[in-house]
Amino acid sequence: MTEQHAHQFERGTDGPKVIVVGVDGSDSSMRAAAYATGLARRQNALLALVYVQPVLAAGAALGAPVAVATDEVAEDLVAQIRAATERVKGIFDLRWEFHTFRGDPYSGLVKAADELKADAVVVGASEQAGHRIIGSVAIRLVKAGRWPVTVVP
Repeated sequence: MTEQHAHQFERGTDGPKVIVVGVDGSDSSMRAAAYATGLARRQNALLALVYVQPVLAAGAALGAPVAVATDEVAEDLVAQIRAATERVKGIFDLRWEFHTFRGDPYSGLVKAADELKADAVVVGASEQAGHRIIGSVAIRLVKAGRWPVTVVP
């Protein structure tokens, strides 16, 4: 007697399940978030929006309220994201989370992608001229070779 296994057709399950996008309020990061939102919606993936709060060396800020300022950036980003999701509620279904990590942008995004078990990372192209010489966060993420990385101009 031969045992037959029913072959089940798999539809749309090969794409990413978790897409991490780095956001910092810059125009390029907001375009990256919009692009990643479309990817997540079409793939029915979780969109993990990640803001990496800069950490300055002790004494570097000389009393400047850096933590308060970066907390305000994070709160503003969450408010913008919530407003955007409310505008498309009932039109598009999207699962999303907002995460804040501390550190430099590269290390923060690597930690986020690892902890959130990212299948893909989306970032905006660097808007800083110096990055052409020393390397942008995007280039460093690509060189890490641990996830597919999409760089949005």
